Amino acid sequence: MSCRGIDPLLDKCLFCMTKNISRYEADIEPLPPNIKDKLIKLLSMQGYLTDANISQILHPFVKILDLRDCEVSDTALQLISHCKQLKTINLNSFKGEQRTSITSEGIKAVAHSCAHLLEVSLKRCSNLSDVGILALALHCPLLRILNLSGCSSITDASLQALGQNSSLLHSVDFSATRVTDQGVIALVGGRCSQALKEIHMDRCVHLTDTSVDAVLTHCPHIYILLFHGCPLITDRSREALEQLVGPNKIKQVTWTVY
Repeated sequence: MSCRGIDPLLDKCLFCMTKNISRYEADIEPLPPNIKDKLIKLLSMQGYLTDANISQILHPFVKILDLRDCEVSDTALQLISHCKQLKTINLNSFKGEQRTSITSEGIKAVAHSCAHLLEVSLKRCSNLSDVGILALALHCPLLRILNLSGCSSITDASLQALGQNSSLLHSVDFSATRVTDQGVIALVGGRCSQALKEIHMDRCVHLTDTSVDAVLTHCPHIYILLFHGCPLITDRSREALEQLVGPNKIKQVTWTVY
């Protein structure tokens, strides 16, 4: 008998379990980590992971959690904080809606326990404050990618904390937040200046040409810079970008002409 059918059979069985997850919750907890990882992926894709069932499915060696389609809250994050090997967590909101169930309390719990985090996505988590980002900056020294787009309560304090602590940060998105030039200056003039390659700061209505100048001055490896929808940024920034040559050449840039 060929062994080729084993994995597809397993996948079909797990898929059936996800469709009737409430019937099998008691049977999930003793499963080995490799089987749980498959279940986590399937349940996440279908949006079936919740505060109520995530404790049975998690295991201490989970490294990736994509919860963008799942209805979870700080309650789930408290449980996720026990996954100390976690490297990637995606909590972006679903279908462009605001995610109000995630706050700084949940993010703090994860940040304090998951020191190996490399990538954190929190797009449109509108109840997230600077307190949560400060925890990530202080306790997750390996952080490389951070998405805060649409987190409307985020201010300069978050960028200042990242600039002071996140030396490996190479991609950051703080679009549609409350940041000002002072926050951008603190970020790009901080410990991550040499690491930063990608900055999304579009739809930040308080930013001016000073922010663009700061990025171009302090970040020699920047190759993606998005600042469309920033009404205070003028044609002077476009002219500065056109003057870039050699290794400082930008590969992708967007701006809005007013």
